[in-house]
Amino acid sequence: MKNILSYALIASGLLFATHTQAQSKGLSKLKKSLSAITDQNKKSTDSTTTANAPINITKKEATSGVKEALSKGLTNSVNILSVKDGFLGDAAVKILMPSEAQKVEKALRAVGMGSLCDQFISSMNRAAETAVSEAGSVFANSLSKMTITDAYNILLSGNQNAATIFFKTNTSSELTSKFSPVIDKAMGANNVSGYWNQLTSAYNNLPFSKKVETNLTSYVTQKAIDGLFVKVADQELQIRENIGGSRSTDLLSKVFGWADNQK
Repeated sequence: MKNILSYALIASGLLFATHTQAQSKGLSKLKKSLSAITDQNKKSTDSTTTANAPINITKKEATSGVKEALSKGLTNSVNILSVKDGFLGDAAVKILMPSEAQKVEKALRAVGMGSLCDQFISSMNRAAETAVSEAGSVFANSLSKMTITDAYNILLSGNQNAATIFFKTNTSSELTSKFSPVIDKAMGANNVSGYWNQLTSAYNNLPFSKKVETNLTSYVTQKAIDGLFVKVADQELQIRENIGGSRSTDLLSKVFGWADNQK
């Protein structure tokens, strides 16, 4: 078990370096992808309203406003999660032991091996923080395919997380494809998979134990995606409710103000 601990502690330094490099590249790609959409949205605004005049919007403004709001929300979500402790330091998205392995964690902590559990949990979250930067290009691709009908449905559905649902429906498969190899590589850099296999193998060999057979890459990938959409939903709510002045441009104020009046 001491050998396992040594592997985990030594390799954690490698993961931090890998995480920082991947994060920098991923965020650069994200900013480039989504800033192009935001620029296009600004150019598409083709009407204005005067003070105290009834709010009216064109179809082009509706689509551009929704895309601008989503670009902003998606960028913020990725920025929040892709930094160190973006997952680990946030109870709402922190990745814990797989449910079927929590009995393993309990047994280890009971015999003073809590630091091993903490290191393993930290490693999973570091992998997710690295992978989430890959979401930028996936979201940008989905935004580019959004239709006028999609935009109106998001604006007027009455569902406070309609945009989040739209992205879950249209990006989950591609996000899984993008995240899996990044997470697998990050876990490999920290010997997480090797540690996990030794941990579960030892537990599975105990008398009367129920087999623990989690696909760790799939588990962390799904938890990373789940956490990402938790933040996307938070950002969507802020814009819909204009929390903290989230409607920070004239277009956002106009389009979502119009939507408010349709309720």
